[in-house]
Amino acid sequence: MYNVITASNLTLGNITCKKMENSKEDYKIQSLDLETQKLLKTALKEPSTVDLEKVSNVIVDQSLKDQVFSKEAGRICYTIVQAEAKHNNGNVFRRNLLNRLQLEFVAREDTRLRSLQEWVCFVTFICNVFDYLKVNNMPMVALVHPVFDCLLRLAQPDSLNNEEEVDCLVLQLHRIGDQLEKMDGQKMDELFYLLRDGFLLQEGLSSMARLLLLEILEFRAGGWMLSDTAQKYYYSEVTD
Repeated sequence: MYNVITASNLTLGNITCKKMENSKEDYKIQSLDLETQKLLKTALKEPSTVDLEKVSNVIVDQSLKDQVFSKEAGRICYTIVQAEAKHNNGNVFRRNLLNRLQLEFVAREDTRLRSLQEWVCFVTFICNVFDYLKVNNMPMVALVHPVFDCLLRLAQPDSLNNEEEVDCLVLQLHRIGDQLEKMDGQKMDELFYLLRDGFLLQEGLSSMARLLLLEILEFRAGGWMLSDTAQKYYYSEVTD
């Protein structure tokens, strides 16, 4: 499966947080109306009592327009999946979520052309879902190539000239690069060839983009970690 998904530090602002039952996480559901908040809270506790297709659409829609929410949504999805499995051994929510992700994945280039922010939110969301949703403690195979395709798109020359996309790419690789490499090392090599060539050969890169690319190249070379010295260097540079 390559192009098909099958069912197999911004300011948080005014955020409504509530400790969910059977969960150690706080879920951020800011900017949602009260009815939608109630829908999500019910889905987190008793998913069989709500329309899970509607729930999946609400989560995706909010993720595409809210970068903070897109970073939190994987945990919400994970909790709903766990709750549904516990209550009736179902996977209705996961199936609907993957179907909607498939639609957004197919339209990804149109999304990027229409709204760079929405595109970055989509990449953040799909990577977040990949990070949290597991089958038998393994990443979902159905998401591996779509995630790689999104990251490879962020490694293209026009994206490397945009700091927002470079920042997104580096953040996702910090989060899930190690997991992705274990799933497909050849694809990861392909991605890092593009990043290396972009860093060495591409003209017009901003100093921040070059710094981010150099850091992620070193991060992978170090076994997906940075030495203390390197960490102090890069993050002092970013702060400065």
